[in-house]
Amino acid sequence: MHRDAEVRSRRADQPQVAASQARDAYAGKLLPDAQLRLFRDTQWEFATRTIARGGAVHELPRADIQLQDMVVHSRGAEYDLPDYISRNRVAGLLLLKRGRIAFEHYDLGTDVNTRWISMSMAKSVSTTLVGAAIQDKLIGGVDEQLTRYLPELRGTSYEGVSIRHLLQMTSGVHWDDTHTDAASERRRMLELQIAQQPGAIMKFLASQPRVAAPGSVWNYSTGETHVVGALVRAATGTWCADYLSEKIWSKVGMQADATWWLEAAGGLEVAGSGINATLRDYARFGLFMANDGVIGNERVLPEGWIAEATQPRQVGNARVDYGYMWWPVARPNGSFADGAFSARGIFGQYIYINPREQVIVAVLSARSKPKGAEAIPDNDFFNSAVAALK
Repeated sequence: MHRDAEVRSRRADQPQVAASQARDAYAGKLLPDAQLRLFRDTQWEFATRTIARGGAVHELPRADIQLQDMVVHSRGAEYDLPDYISRNRVAGLLLLKRGRIAFEHYDLGTDVNTRWISMSMAKSVSTTLVGAAIQDKLIGGVDEQLTRYLPELRGTSYEGVSIRHLLQMTSGVHWDDTHTDAASERRRMLELQIAQQPGAIMKFLASQPRVAAPGSVWNYSTGETHVVGALVRAATGTWCADYLSEKIWSKVGMQADATWWLEAAGGLEVAGSGINATLRDYARFGLFMANDGVIGNERVLPEGWIAEATQPRQVGNARVDYGYMWWPVARPNGSFADGAFSARGIFGQYIYINPREQVIVAVLSARSKPKGAEAIPDNDFFNSAVAALK
């Protein structure tokens, strides 16, 4: 399915101002009002592709008992819901228990129809599409060589890298993902996004040196996710946005079309960031994951995929709390017995999924810096929410 008609680009009246805002956002230098306007803007200055919804909306009924407040235990102190929302600059917060809304709140000018930027939550969506392609037998499995599907990477540092290495961010290819450093590869990738030149990001990635053997070192890399997007496109013959719509978005009862940033009009999705969707639709994606990747009677993801994609793993001599671009979330005692995990993005974007306790938490935020600006660690809030919803 190809939707050139759905590809849009924006000609900003002042493109230099738009570019400057994008740079300032990643540097953590935007003042609050400008940042809020940007996070509600589904395009920034990038072309986008629509992720089409389907027919009937899957309604999220209200729980019989609504959560009015809760105790948040964090680092030896106690907080409450207003603390978490205000101190962490939360724009939208939704808690589901057994698929029913136990708490829903909008702030900072957002409402139920606001589409908000995913940031790196998109990474978790992108790797889920790899699972769908394996279920569709369009990809043979995660231990296949990446270059089987992307032959243009032969002779580069990605030679000898498996799909599993790519999904785990253990390719061994050099990358610095520091958003606040203008010289980092992540910021150089942003400049390529701003330039909107098709194929430029993949060429940049292919030029990076190898610094470790594949599978030996974990290194967080938004660049790796762009390769995931290229893999999905090559294996399925379909753009990521269209494949996401076909396999999931149009079938789980989303309330609204979403959009996805592109590297250029008609080009690849920026698979590591830039989905724009409503708070409830992010939560509906969480419900899909909590249901083991099954929609109705249709298995969209391979059996066992979600458990494999969301668990901690050993890389070299270290345990890494990272799966296939999903973050496992431990209980307060350090146990992973709940099988809980999250998608997360800079500035405080989260989908938390606890399959055992049947709790989903979706969080949209506008924090002052990409990382480290939260007053209350989000995992502490998620664990406290699980306890409050017992």
